[in-house]
Order: sequence, then C-alpha cells, then structure tokens
Amino acid sequence: MSKKTPDQWFDEYGDSHQNKTNKLIHWICVPLIFLVILGLVWAIPVPTFFYELHPYLNWSTLASLFIVGFYLHLSPKLAIGLITFTIACYGIIAWYESLQVASLALTCTVLFIILWVFQFIGHHIEGKKPSFFKDIQFLMIGPAWLMGFIYRRLGINY
Repeated sequence: MSKKTPDQWFDEYGDSHQNKTNKLIHWICVPLIFLVILGLVWAIPVPTFFYELHPYLNWSTLASLFIVGFYLHLSPKLAIGLITFTIACYGIIAWYESLQVASLALTCTVLFIILWVFQFIGHHIEGKKPSFFKDIQFLMIGPAWLMGFIYRRLGINY
C-alpha cells in the first residue's frame, strides 16, 4: 500500500466539504476543536515527577509527539505550520489556566460539545457524513486541510 500524498488526503476530505456554510463552520470549529482537545488532555492529572521534569510536561504535550509524527509523515513542510499552530494552542491553554477563571477541563468539555454540534450542523447542511466516519485519520487531516489551504494561498509548496 502506497502512502497517500497530502493532496490525495485533502481531495478525499474535501469531497464532504463543498458547501460554503459547511466550509465556514469548519474554518471556525476545526482549529478550536484541536485547541480544546489539547486542553482536555492537558487537564488530565499527571504524576508529580512530570512537574519536576518540566512545568509543561503533561499528557497533552506528550500526545503532541504523536501529532507531530503524523504531520511529519504527511508532509514535513506542512508540519512546520501545524507545529507552530500546536505551540500557539499550548500558549493559549497556559494563558487560560493562568487566568484561573474556570476549570480548563470544564471549559474545554463545554466548548467541545458546542463545536461538534456545529460541525454536525455543517455536515447536515452539506448532506454528507463527516470524513472521519470513513477513516479516523481524517480527524488529523482536518487541521492539515486548512493549513494546506493557507499554504496554497501564500504560494508555499508543501
């Protein structure tokens, strides 16, 4: 079995993302879902020795190794943008936690539910099921699909 190119993944993902409203919903919800999933995993308690090694070592930052690996395998050039976005998400999460306004886990859970409701509304409007029903890897392709669009707009080859 040969490796799919980013464009092959994006074309397949794009088949269920043709409607203008659904695309807009995805431009808003996909990056925010990525952020809140990182936040949810960030909120999982860690062993004390994690903190002793580094204050930002947690299950979420460890999971990022898998995320980065997936994106590096997909496209090293795209991975640069996606890693930058992931780091920005961690900055937002750390900033939110420092505010101590509300529980990170509760905030992320509520947002996760709301954002997915919108995603399913978008797919209802589109008239097609979300791509991840076909292949779970599409959950990781969504952010890359958006980054690929940004790269193409900027004339960056990936």
